[in-house]
Amino acid sequence: MAVGNSPFPTMPPLAGVRLGSAMAGIKKPGRRDMVVIELPASATVSGVFTLNAFCAAPVSVAKAHIERCRAERKAPCYWLINTGNANAGTGERGLADAYASCRALAEQAGVAEHQVLPFSTGVIGEPLPMERLLAGLAPALDSKGEQSEAWQHAGEGILTTDTRAKGATVTVQLSGGSVTINGITKGSGMIKPNMATMLGFVVTDATIEQSLLDQLLRETVNGSFNCITVDSDTSTNDACMLAATGSGAAVESKADIAAFREALQQVMTTLAQAIIRDGEGATKFVTLQVEAAQTRQEALDVAFTVAHSPLVKTALYASDANWGRILAAVGRAPVDDFDVSRVVIDLGDVRLVEDGGRASSYTEALGSAVMAQEEITIRIGLGRGQESATVWTSDLSHDYVSINADYRS
Repeated sequence: MAVGNSPFPTMPPLAGVRLGSAMAGIKKPGRRDMVVIELPASATVSGVFTLNAFCAAPVSVAKAHIERCRAERKAPCYWLINTGNANAGTGERGLADAYASCRALAEQAGVAEHQVLPFSTGVIGEPLPMERLLAGLAPALDSKGEQSEAWQHAGEGILTTDTRAKGATVTVQLSGGSVTINGITKGSGMIKPNMATMLGFVVTDATIEQSLLDQLLRETVNGSFNCITVDSDTSTNDACMLAATGSGAAVESKADIAAFREALQQVMTTLAQAIIRDGEGATKFVTLQVEAAQTRQEALDVAFTVAHSPLVKTALYASDANWGRILAAVGRAPVDDFDVSRVVIDLGDVRLVEDGGRASSYTEALGSAVMAQEEITIRIGLGRGQESATVWTSDLSHDYVSINADYRS
């Protein structure tokens, strides 16, 4: 189940970038579950990773390999992704398996082991089926291509409980010519990214200096993947990668940086919202806009308190205009000196709350009409300042429970 119709876009090829996928049978036979993404030696690479203390072995290895590549002024040449097994909670064996995966791909591709970055997603606490994983490397490498079909197959190959591949692409004109940004992501459950998303891979043909690339990734992740939640759970494996191949125009002037940042934010936001639209069991796509806060963090705290409320989320699923649940969630948000008489809450274009209680113009019929929609916006004005924030979430359905109850079966 997913909200709306989101076909996979046509992805322009990027010079030096090739993607391959294979059916390695890591968890289930007959589905793509291994992806390799090849980057040129000219690439600049940046990444952000989960802050979960039980971070998965591939997260630790990827971070170590990035650090070594930077020390040697080399580029990571391959991203290696497997689904069906997270290689998290696996101790020293998990680290050894992650390193062995990188080493095996490096030997076949003719690069250094630390130029391979590993990523895994799937069941936590079980060792990688290394025989099947290693056997899938050659087919994945043999299938590499640069056309849109390769991007779509890669998008399919990184999915777990997702129901569809998720991609985004934008081409932007800079002073030195046009550059393209392509991205794919996966994520459907265990989504309250504490820095990034479940897995996201974004590549541009622009030329960007390392520190600027790092800055742009952090900024655009904070405005996209860090503003989504399905179920308030942060994964052990979250990672969002951004690579600039250096084959296209340079991003240097203030105007070019601003234009590129806007395009990158568009790609990141589209990918982040695609995760919510495909949230496990989702039937609603919900936008929470909090305004007139003292700080952006305060606005985020209020938005996430409402987004994480099981009572609000189940009311959304039932199309039940039980607006008191929204009011109660706002009231328990961690806000100091909260003056509820200044709070206003709107459901779509229907005023729910003002002056400390139900708006005089509100009727059950008006509220029910908005709650029946597939896409809903909840606006909350705090009457405290000038800061704002937007968060995207989904409802909580019977299917979410069923998907996660049956996840390992």
